[in-house]
Amino acid sequence: MMQISDTVKHLIIINVIMFVGTLAIGNGTLFYEWFALYFPNNDAFQPWQIITHMFMHGGAMHIFFNMFALWMFGTPVEQVLGSKRFLFIYFSAGLGAVLLQLGYYYFQYVPNYNTLIESGLTSGDIKQMLTTNEVISGISQSQFTLLKDIYPAYNASMVGASGCLMGILAAFGMMNPEAKLMLIFLPIPIKAKYFIPGIIILDLISGLTGQSFFSPSNTAYMAHVGGAVTGFIIMWYWKKNQFNRNRWN
Repeated sequence: MMQISDTVKHLIIINVIMFVGTLAIGNGTLFYEWFALYFPNNDAFQPWQIITHMFMHGGAMHIFFNMFALWMFGTPVEQVLGSKRFLFIYFSAGLGAVLLQLGYYYFQYVPNYNTLIESGLTSGDIKQMLTTNEVISGISQSQFTLLKDIYPAYNASMVGASGCLMGILAAFGMMNPEAKLMLIFLPIPIKAKYFIPGIIILDLISGLTGQSFFSPSNTAYMAHVGGAVTGFIIMWYWKKNQFNRNRWN
């Protein structure tokens, strides 16, 4: 078995501590209220959630598979790049995931919100209905439809290290393009240079269509795409500029 690297080990420990805290404190909800990432227009949003949500998970299987992937792909990436560059990719990918996912939410939210304002509703009316999930009197069918469309984005929350891990997975693929990978439930070995882009494309399709292939339907697919693209760009830049040339030869 591959020995775990120091930074990966510490990240796993932090994630496990946060998961135990989620279960043990506040009846399983308090940590989510504090540390999950909420839509910025929602009153539950706090700036620190941009980072803390990366250490939160939605269940035992969620954290197990994420930490397994962190060990399996993070250790070889850290061994090649070192801890500082590994952490740079890890958190940059997490931030890239946030940027694309929230950007996608705003793409859904803003046009419909503006239409609701133009239709005569006030921002207070809209906020009240989105927060309480109860409509006020006098709402037309078209206004109700628009509210229904923006409700998921307004009340969305993000947890998990998946965006960070997609960036690490992209880095691993660029470092080991011939490595053969396979899904647990589809044991067919596929080279990393084909496997990883394929996973990213499926996530993009899922994000745009809502069709889930391998993950639960409430997965933040655009976060996966944002993390992977960020990791790819960073590794591409480093390789193009022959960053730390000795390690690539």
